Amino acid sequence: MINRARGHQIRFCRQASTGLAIAGLIVAMVGTELPVYAQAVSAQAASIGAGYTQLSEGRVEGAIATFQRLVQQNPNSVEAQLGLAIAYRRAGREADALRTYQQVIALEPTNRLALNTLGLLGEFRPEWQPIGIQALTQLLQLESNSLEAKAQRAKLYYYQGQFSAALADYAQVLPRTSDPTILGPAAEAHTFSGDYAAGLALFERYRAAGGAIQGDRAIAYAQALRESGQLPQATQLLEQELRRSGHSDTQQIRLRGALASTYAANRQFQPALELIQPLRGRPDSRLTLARALNALGDYGQQAGYNQESASLYRQVLATSPNLSPGVRREASFALGNLPEHRPLALQLVEQLAQVQPGDASLTLQRQLLSYQLGQTSQANLVQQVRAAFPQLPADPVQVRYLGQLLSRQTPPVTDLLPLYQSLINGGATEPFLHFRVAQIFAQQGRLAEARAALTTYASTAAGSRDLETTQLLLADLERREGNLAQSAQRYQSLLNTFQAGPLRTGAMQGLAAVYQTQGQLPQAIALYDSLIAANPQAIAYPLGRAALAYQAGLISEAQATALLSQGMQQPGVMAALPELTSLAAALPPAAERAELYQTLLASDPGNPQLQLRSLQVLAATNPTQAQAQAAALVAANPAILDWYFVQGEIAQQTRAYDTARQSYQAVLQRQPNQQDALLALAGLEFELGNYRQADQLYQQTLAMNSQNATARTALAALNAVQGKPLAAIQQLQNWQQEQMALGQANPQVTRQIEQIQGGLLMQRGIQPPWERF
Repeated sequence: MINRARGHQIRFCRQASTGLAIAGLIVAMVGTELPVYAQAVSAQAASIGAGYTQLSEGRVEGAIATFQRLVQQNPNSVEAQLGLAIAYRRAGREADALRTYQQVIALEPTNRLALNTLGLLGEFRPEWQPIGIQALTQLLQLESNSLEAKAQRAKLYYYQGQFSAALADYAQVLPRTSDPTILGPAAEAHTFSGDYAAGLALFERYRAAGGAIQGDRAIAYAQALRESGQLPQATQLLEQELRRSGHSDTQQIRLRGALASTYAANRQFQPALELIQPLRGRPDSRLTLARALNALGDYGQQAGYNQESASLYRQVLATSPNLSPGVRREASFALGNLPEHRPLALQLVEQLAQVQPGDASLTLQRQLLSYQLGQTSQANLVQQVRAAFPQLPADPVQVRYLGQLLSRQTPPVTDLLPLYQSLINGGATEPFLHFRVAQIFAQQGRLAEARAALTTYASTAAGSRDLETTQLLLADLERREGNLAQSAQRYQSLLNTFQAGPLRTGAMQGLAAVYQTQGQLPQAIALYDSLIAANPQAIAYPLGRAALAYQAGLISEAQATALLSQGMQQPGVMAALPELTSLAAALPPAAERAELYQTLLASDPGNPQLQLRSLQVLAATNPTQAQAQAAALVAANPAILDWYFVQGEIAQQTRAYDTARQSYQAVLQRQPNQQDALLALAGLEFELGNYRQADQLYQQTLAMNSQNATARTALAALNAVQGKPLAAIQQLQNWQQEQMALGQANPQVTRQIEQIQGGLLMQRGIQPPWERF
């Protein structure tokens, strides 16, 4: 009779006719895949032995029939189920084998052979990977020191895109092995998790142990090389691998996609497009093609490729129900970069968060997407992020994910600067974080720090290939520093290089800002006309043009107000368009717009233009409170120069002239040649009748920039108010002739001449040009 001891292992009795001969046959045939079976006396035990005899003789189908009959007779027989699972696997019927091994585990949860085999079968299909992970986790509860089980579970975690868990397992395995079958997947996992240095080091260990760099492993190695700045080596490796015969069609597809992405990183866009052309229209190439097109869009600043990529990701999501969490996360990143696809990206993130509730990066991604979709204000976003991340996660993979997410947020949220800096210091590997920090410093007026951060970005492997983006921010820094000629030259160089795309758009907007600072509003407006013609569906550019046209006197306040109202009615605009803010700030402060100012400030509380307009409205009824709030902004952000200008403007409005002077002087103490501060202080002295001091400040500004329109027209106004109208008119006419010689025209100069001639010039001029905002 059958004696079932703990573990339900069969022991054949010594009296059985088949006895140890069958047991020896079984062990010789399947090796370590079977437990050691002892003697059995029952008829079923003899039949089980017959089934294994059939397997040993290569009669697999016969063995399957034998074990199927035994399972039908006794579904609870672990031995029969195990034999059937082995036979299925020998026949190549992996799905049946998996199902049958699961039956074994249901009957005997501690069966080591079944648990281990389920872990191995997990590699075969993505939907089996969670089954394998669960089985290996059960096995490790029985054998906590099993190197093989932990390495296999790490591999399955990696295949699922659960890099934190994968790397945690590998951290325990890698110090104890030099097995290339473990080192290879470990190198891939570290690479695709974003730890390229560790990935390269593991690939070197793998090669030293005799591992071959071929197929999908070559793709991973090439990515580690590429992201570490070794583009020529990555390209050569993939080109050689693609030429090597023997690859399956599926692997050829993946190699083409990887090489196209590498070409794109090296700005070889045409070869990349030619390489992926055969992949278009093939359902089996959608995911690979989506990745390659996304790389082309990112590196080439061509949103059309990103749109095509997003369409392919949506097709993959719709037609592949068993996608791994890693692929779903990948899709959420790609879709989240495009406004029209963000609702689906948010849906994916919420689904992933249900499966992985402890994933901190999903929390941040959900918060950012909600903000981008206009579902929460910037103030709420900052509050939520600070509450969720009082400190960085201990998991380095999570830190890298957080860095990737924040590097994609454009424009960066100024109040999240401490988190950006923590990520850089805490191990985030995304180089573009340095660029975002530079942008934030620029917004805060911390220009030296912005240059330092930008230099750090340019010194990275990614930054050295992204010179144009660096040039765009450098031009902005020069504009803010008052080096307008150099800034304009840099913007013009970018316009000569790029005929389309966001870099050209950014350069046109930047050059328009230079023209605006120079008082050359018609030239700035012309650039916005070009933007509107090239992007007729865009909402932003007409609003930006309206702000300039109003300041140039080309449209009335009523017309500008009407355009502002139209912009406010566009869905999702309030939190998304800086041009709407620019138009609201260009218009004079108005009590009827107080609610609008607060609405816009809820989305962008760090905007000094909005704060100024809001405080100007408040100052009309409660000057003391307005002064106090302006002082509080300075006290809370003493390093941000913009707040000193806000305080100075409010102080002038409320006749607190000493405070206004101190505010502008505080800026000049930090940046002695800050032209906006010089002009603001000159305007204050002008208003107070201190014409000599005002003249000196305007002359100091012209010494740095002889074409500064504000200083030129203000000096003429100084002559006019001091009883020298002819000298004033002569100055303005000279300035007008200089502009005309350059093909420029400023209708404000003409109007100022007419006002002087009519004796109508006010002390502060036609429009206070020294106002920073």
